[in-house]
Amino acid sequence: MNFDDIKNEWNAENPDGNNISTDMLKIKQAHTPIDRIRGKMKHEFFYQMFFLVIMAFIPYLFSFSPAMDQVFLMFYAITCGFTAYYFIKFYRFYKNSYDMSLDTRKNILWFYYEMKLNVELYKALTYIVAFIGVALIAVYLFIEKASIFIRILSKLSSVYILLNCFISILIIGAITELWAWYYYGKHLKQVKKIVDELDYE
Repeated sequence: MNFDDIKNEWNAENPDGNNISTDMLKIKQAHTPIDRIRGKMKHEFFYQMFFLVIMAFIPYLFSFSPAMDQVFLMFYAITCGFTAYYFIKFYRFYKNSYDMSLDTRKNILWFYYEMKLNVELYKALTYIVAFIGVALIAVYLFIEKASIFIRILSKLSSVYILLNCFISILIIGAITELWAWYYYGKHLKQVKKIVDELDYE
C-alpha cells in the first residue's frame, strides 16, 4: 500500500481532519498580521518617547521668556499625563497579547477587538495632543508676540477665525485617521478577514 492509499483511508476515516487542518492553517496565517501589529506597537512606543524628550527642549530652542517657560511646563505636564495613561493601556495590551496563546479563534477575536479599542485610544490621544499643541501656539503668540497677535486678530473677522479653526480640525482629523489606518488598520483588517473565514466555516 503506497502513501496515497494510506492518506485516502485516513481521510475516509476522519472526515473532519481536513477542516481541522484548514482551521489551524488560517489561525497560523493570523499570526503574521498580529506579529506585524506587535512590532509596530513597539516602534510606536519608542517614537513617542523620542518626541516627548525632544519636546522638553522646545523652550531652549525658541528662547522662551520666564512666563512662557511656566506655561510650557504646564502644557508639557498635561501632554505627558495623557501620554502616560495611553502608554500604560497600550503596554498592558501588548504584554497580554504575548501571555495568551493565539491558537484559537476566540483568542484571535480577543486580540482584534482589544486592538481596535487601542487604536481608538491612540486616535483620541493624537487629537488631544494636537489640540494642546494648537493651544500652546496660541498662548505663545499671545504672551511672546502680543502686539503682533492682537493686530492680526483685529484685522480678521470672526467668520474667518471660525472657518480657520474648522479647517484645522478637519486636517488634524484626516491626518490622524489616515495614519491610524496606515499603521494599524490594514493589518487589523487582515486579522478580521481570517476570523470571518473561521466563522463562515
